[in-house]
Amino acid sequence: MNQKNTTQSPPGARDFGLLLSSTPRGARLARLLAVEWLREYELPYGTTEAAAQLVAELATNAVTHGRVAGRDFRLALRLSPEVLRIEVTDTRGDALPRPQQPCREAESGRGLLLVGALADRWGVAPGPVPQKTVWAELDLVSRPEHRNPCSGDSGCLPKEREERKNPHQTPPLPAPVGLHPQE
Repeated sequence: MNQKNTTQSPPGARDFGLLLSSTPRGARLARLLAVEWLREYELPYGTTEAAAQLVAELATNAVTHGRVAGRDFRLALRLSPEVLRIEVTDTRGDALPRPQQPCREAESGRGLLLVGALADRWGVAPGPVPQKTVWAELDLVSRPEHRNPCSGDSGCLPKEREERKNPHQTPPLPAPVGLHPQE
């Protein structure tokens, strides 16, 4: 997990990444830190909430199915003018995620179904050994409520905290999302 990512960011993109412990606390922290980082760019509520759920599911899967004692998982976010990409890398490259249809009474096993419903695209990138990266992307340009935070000459610059409206204001509810992609 100490190898440097050589993927180049597109112009105007902003990146966030860190290593977290492969524990339930690490998965929760991944979601909280991702939401806080995304709030700096004032993405619409629905986008931030979808991203929070994707981070929660991917991080929980890394902790539950990709955990190796003593090894962390990595959360990476890349915000470009068109796409938000979420990546979670763990050290169980041999344990690839497989979406399953859980029985009705099951209390778990629906995470990848949620990922498939929320993300515009998702997949798995193997390596380097022993790692794998599970990624999901949200298209920002196809969301009608999206105000592009990366437009103009300034790139993706966060809005200053002082300029924000009431930080405790209740955001609107997101549009309902089904469990199956619409045809």
